[in-house]
Amino acid sequence: MKDPLKKVTPSKDAIGESAERSDYSANPRLALSVPVECAGQRLDAILARLQPQHSRTRLQHWIREGQVAVGGVVAREPKQKLWGGERIECSQAPDKGTLSSLPEAIALNIVHEDDALIVLDKPAGLVVHPGSGNASGTLLNALLYYAPELENVPRAGIVHRLDKDTTGLMVVARTLVVQTDLVRQLQAHTVKRYYQALVRGQLERGGTVDAPIGRHPTQRTKMAIVKSGKSARTHFRVVERFVDCTLVECALETGRTHQIRVHLTSIGHPLVGDPVYGGGPSRVPVGPAFERQALHARRLGLVHPATGKAMLWKSRLPDDMARLIETARLRALAVLSAVDEDDDWDEDLEGGPEVIYVRGDGDVERDDEDEDDCEQ
Repeated sequence: MKDPLKKVTPSKDAIGESAERSDYSANPRLALSVPVECAGQRLDAILARLQPQHSRTRLQHWIREGQVAVGGVVAREPKQKLWGGERIECSQAPDKGTLSSLPEAIALNIVHEDDALIVLDKPAGLVVHPGSGNASGTLLNALLYYAPELENVPRAGIVHRLDKDTTGLMVVARTLVVQTDLVRQLQAHTVKRYYQALVRGQLERGGTVDAPIGRHPTQRTKMAIVKSGKSARTHFRVVERFVDCTLVECALETGRTHQIRVHLTSIGHPLVGDPVYGGGPSRVPVGPAFERQALHARRLGLVHPATGKAMLWKSRLPDDMARLIETARLRALAVLSAVDEDDDWDEDLEGGPEVIYVRGDGDVERDDEDEDDCEQ
């Protein structure tokens, strides 16, 4: 039996004219034979079975980019059905974003690392991926410098993101196999991500926001709850209430862009400091303005891809957010103390207060037992 994973370099004739036009042959190719038992299955599902080290999303991207040919003809539809026995040729193109990025000596706060993964604590202001306006100085650039082998892993091993000004824990895969495992854990919800956020207003109780998120229909730099968006679910619980804000913990089932910020804004409690969804920099009444969203990825749990053991990491709140919460806490204590003093003022009066009743006709009666005794 032929080895379905055997690498070959087919000729241009074997690839076909349409494959030549897509130029996928410029990259290393893998030739695969479709098992007979896969008859009737989708192309992307068959590739995922034959190439388990790649995520299905990545394989679908290869198909749509013209990097996969079936029987010498480029296939651009992941849903294409195969009948067994076909020859699949796919080019394993390197990740363009990683190749175009240069290593940069940017300090990283490494919480844990081993041969499989890196867990780091991201500071505020650090962009995760290069993009428009951020071609360098990103986490990806820093990872390429810290671990040069990540050049061979798509997106330098990054499997999930944090917004530029969101702080906290992230996991990075050191190999393609580990990255695929972590992506599948994210899809299966075995990666647990817990965030702490300070929101405006007083939340009475926890709950769940289940609402689809997509690009804002008119403001393209924002996300919004839209019917055509991707499903998104955020669980939240109250940690501590203050005078005009609430500290909450959020747990994500999905990882949509700006998910916590959009979901909490939708229930009337935008994050303190959120410049996009909070109507500009917002602040607690006492203390300096807080000019970024008060959001921190505080706990991260997952099943280690190599050992199979459940692991959990925790991160302290960054100094600026800790000071913000302490300011809110001290103000709440001051207000509570003032209320308590007003309630208990009469307990300090020796013998208790004099009770005075005013009748409807304006006459005054005094409830004074000592005075009655004197009259007797």
